[in-house]
Amino acid sequence: MHKVGTIFSELLKLCPRYKFEKAVEEYQSDRYVKNFTTWNQYITMLYAQIKHKDSLRDIETGLHARVSSWYHFGLRSVHRSTLADANTKRDYRVFVKMFEELLARCRAHTPEHRFHFKNELYTIDATTIDLCLTVFPWARFRKAKGAIKMHCLYDHSGALPSFLVVSDGKKHEVRAVKENPFPLSPDSIISIDKAYIDYKWLYSLDEQRIWFVTRAKINTDYAVTGQHTVPRGNVLSDERIALKGPLTKKRYPKELRRIRFYDEENKKVLTFLTNNFRFSPNTIAAIYKSRWQIELFFKWIKKNLKIKSFLGTSKNAVMTQIWIAMTYYLLLAYIKFQTKYRHTLLQLSRVIREMLFERKNLIDILTLRPERLVSLRGEPL
Repeated sequence: MHKVGTIFSELLKLCPRYKFEKAVEEYQSDRYVKNFTTWNQYITMLYAQIKHKDSLRDIETGLHARVSSWYHFGLRSVHRSTLADANTKRDYRVFVKMFEELLARCRAHTPEHRFHFKNELYTIDATTIDLCLTVFPWARFRKAKGAIKMHCLYDHSGALPSFLVVSDGKKHEVRAVKENPFPLSPDSIISIDKAYIDYKWLYSLDEQRIWFVTRAKINTDYAVTGQHTVPRGNVLSDERIALKGPLTKKRYPKELRRIRFYDEENKKVLTFLTNNFRFSPNTIAAIYKSRWQIELFFKWIKKNLKIKSFLGTSKNAVMTQIWIAMTYYLLLAYIKFQTKYRHTLLQLSRVIREMLFERKNLIDILTLRPERLVSLRGEPL
């Protein structure tokens, strides 16, 4: 009779193991390794993410308490000194590759965004993760403060981090996107904050047939070249403009669209700048308003993933933990897409955390009520 594996083993089956081993080979991360392989490292750190473990000793103790389940997911040994050494020395880019493979799987099953248009919709933004400078001296941000910055291309179809770059805290947002071009297809739409206004970069987007929506800076020097649509309702003006100033005009030589919109919710006038002349002013305003979703995404991962307190102090250890955390986010998203799970990702993560070592089918526990899950946990392993 076939024995049902643990929820953890089923979760690991969703990981593209072949692609992972290819990355291990590429970066030679298992060179001279006898027992604690890179896959074992991933298993251990993923466990720490799921269970919200705060220390290497806590990870070691928790896994040794479940040693009878190790064979289900291929774990051989766990020692905190070995794990610390692996996190410090093994190239974190192996887990970047894992993230990319899981992202490709997720994107094949994502639901559509809520707008009526068919264009792909993205938001670009960054969030800062504070670090103690005395513990993480390589992450100097200010004179007495350390930090790293996570730059994200957020896909509104499926709420996915479609592209990530983790940099030092001092790197400006525009510089990050210039050095690491985000993969956008023609006719995509991106909403960006004023911090990303670099007219040369914006013009490069226009040349790629990518639409952008941003807030205009107060000191923008421009000349009105014509009225685009007749203002009505909350739309105070909708104009075609040309940038003035020899340098600015050289960087963005084409016309732009400038929309002044009254935000009833916040009782203030917002001025948008876009190269899209097709959509209505209300749609442009709604696209920019949808930026709040990336803020919710940043808030969620900081609160529910272990990316604010770290198990190692080296740059490689911090990067390893962040990228493995993001692979877990994608695993949760993939399960939600595939199973049509009707509750939130937070509820899904709680269910998996509580049932991680139970010998149940993953699909079965996702359809049960919370009170039934409690009774199941009382059954012997």
